[in-house]
Amino acid sequence: MSVHNPPTLQKLAIQILVKEEALGMSDLEEIAHGLFPALFKEAFDGRHIKLIKALVIAWPFRCLPVGALMKTPDLETLKAVLDGVDIHRTRGFHTRRKKLQFLDLRNVHHNFWDICTDSEDSDSATEILDEKQAVKVHPRYALSQHLKVTVDLCIRSCLDEAQAWFLKWAQERKGSLYFCCTKMKIWALPVKDLRQIFHVFDPEHIMELELNTEWTLLELGHFAPYLGQMRNLHKVFLAPLHKTTFPIINRTRAREAKCINKFISQFSKFNCLQHLFMFYIYFLREQMNQVLGCLMTPLKTLSITYSLISQRDLDSFPCCQSLFQLKHLELRGVALLDLDLKPLRGLLMKVAGTLQTLDFQGCRMKDSQLSVFLPAFKHFSQISNVNFYKNDFSMPILKDLLQHTANWRKINVEQYPAPLECYDELGHVSIERFAQLCQDLTDTLRIIRQTKNSTFATDICHTCGECCVFDQVSRLCSCWQ
Repeated sequence: MSVHNPPTLQKLAIQILVKEEALGMSDLEEIAHGLFPALFKEAFDGRHIKLIKALVIAWPFRCLPVGALMKTPDLETLKAVLDGVDIHRTRGFHTRRKKLQFLDLRNVHHNFWDICTDSEDSDSATEILDEKQAVKVHPRYALSQHLKVTVDLCIRSCLDEAQAWFLKWAQERKGSLYFCCTKMKIWALPVKDLRQIFHVFDPEHIMELELNTEWTLLELGHFAPYLGQMRNLHKVFLAPLHKTTFPIINRTRAREAKCINKFISQFSKFNCLQHLFMFYIYFLREQMNQVLGCLMTPLKTLSITYSLISQRDLDSFPCCQSLFQLKHLELRGVALLDLDLKPLRGLLMKVAGTLQTLDFQGCRMKDSQLSVFLPAFKHFSQISNVNFYKNDFSMPILKDLLQHTANWRKINVEQYPAPLECYDELGHVSIERFAQLCQDLTDTLRIIRQTKNSTFATDICHTCGECCVFDQVSRLCSCWQ
């Protein structure tokens, strides 16, 4: 028999206040500070527009982390919040009310709402969190009396209604408010349209950048100065699928080379870059030494996927000090078939004590190339995830690989390609051999050490687009099912 828990007096009071949506400023002035967070959350969830606006106007704390409540963009509630902000900063209130200093529009979890709406002593909780949740800004802006608005932006050529309205609102208030963007995603936007964005949002405060464009190399060169101003970047995802040009004259080639060098030179200005992702980038081939060699801080993550790299690039890896503390190395979809991998082995030896993730999926390596890495593998002490799918390894080299993993005590996920012996002369999978050989490899691995999640997978079937996977038992593609 379930026990019904009646609502607390605080919850009953909040429900009554929400129903009285036409509350005036004088009414809100008399409400205890501790009721504001729960009342605001209730009004926001119920989309009580007038009450939301009134609560923002009378907000008694330094920080309003409303973005945590905006799971999906909604123009009406956003307008209510920003209209309230406009009135809040232009009207005077009772001296017991604090001045709102930080408006956080980022859709991230915020302890403010959890503690303030659950705590019995809400007043004390809000006082503590009010100090902790203040948005950090650059020291040269710390003394500014302007209200700080922090947001994460995803900028596209076609903005949704709420985002377009917010950007227009922000541009109109440049100078009277201080705007800060910590995460920015740029999708298929002309470089010329970014000028107004960066006039409002100082690039210096961007900590995470995702760049997905179809720019020409000339346009990429125009963007380079903005990139150089993002000195506090921690994470960068670059996927500039630049439009292919076919320069006929040497003058055009020289101009494009100048743009590439201008783009690369910005990497030396990053003070705290830790995670670098490069997806489908071809213009940086033979330039990795310049990109990685000039970084001021050690990287934790280097991801180069579906891109071209040269022998010259690989040769530079063991010489780049920025790579010596890597925790995650991903070269997925990078063709290593015709390259000398000894320099890459040199890098793996240097990071054997820190590397946690290694992804070589789709590199189409052969037995001879895998054997180059084996001396480094046996020194891995922190490795937790490895992926060797879509490489061409035989049964003997796979067994040899497993023998070099005895020290992998922290491994959680390990993914290996099914041995070449599983395929017939036409490249079709023999189900019997697949099950038998993968079971043999699994038994070998269990003798060496404990396993948690080890799988063997075939190449993708050209008929159904799936692959066969062995995970204790065979899971076959749709053609066999």
